[in-house]
Amino acid sequence: MTWMTRNLRTFAAPIVGHGIRLFARFTTAVRADWKGIEPVVKQRVYYSNHTSNADMPMIWSVLPGAIRRQTRPVAAADYWLKTPLRAFAGRDVFRAVLIDRRRDVERDDPMALILAALDEGSSLIIFPEGNRNMTEDPLLPFRSGLYNIAKARPDVDLVPTWIANLNTVMPKGEIIPLPLICTVTFGQPVHLKDDEPMGDFLTRAADALVAQRPEVRK
Repeated sequence: MTWMTRNLRTFAAPIVGHGIRLFARFTTAVRADWKGIEPVVKQRVYYSNHTSNADMPMIWSVLPGAIRRQTRPVAAADYWLKTPLRAFAGRDVFRAVLIDRRRDVERDDPMALILAALDEGSSLIIFPEGNRNMTEDPLLPFRSGLYNIAKARPDVDLVPTWIANLNTVMPKGEIIPLPLICTVTFGQPVHLKDDEPMGDFLTRAADALVAQRPEVRK
């Protein structure tokens, strides 16, 4: 990468980021509901339900500027490095912690990358289900990552963050968004209790996340 290319990417990243935020607000009218915490600059891990590739940009878009600049999503390298445009967005705009999910090659320890980002002072956005939930259940079973973070960095707030209406606004296969408001609800932080088993903690964390789901009006 040349010096000129690096500088061009550095210059373009905030402009593209601003465009992404405007697009998210225009297409989904996305809004934040700080139900359990205040929108202040503090190191946090925002853990969320996952039904769409747009989930991460939705959370990122509603964070106030000072918080957003501190916050990095944890994302799959195979998706965000698939094309040059995605690579630019993932690396330069979102500054994602990119995790290589391939099992057939030697790769960096994903948890080491996550903890290194926390130790640098970053907040994170993660999706503990691992994959997009395409079922009728509110959540897929959580993987161990959230527990490992809670155990390794017990002082970091783990904030349940529920994204509502995104699949309704932009159903799979559609290109025109429907006129519904997408909400991102931030709940009260959870922490690992002393000697709490992993299964108990993950169940409690998942329950705290589902509790942020807005009531469906009939």
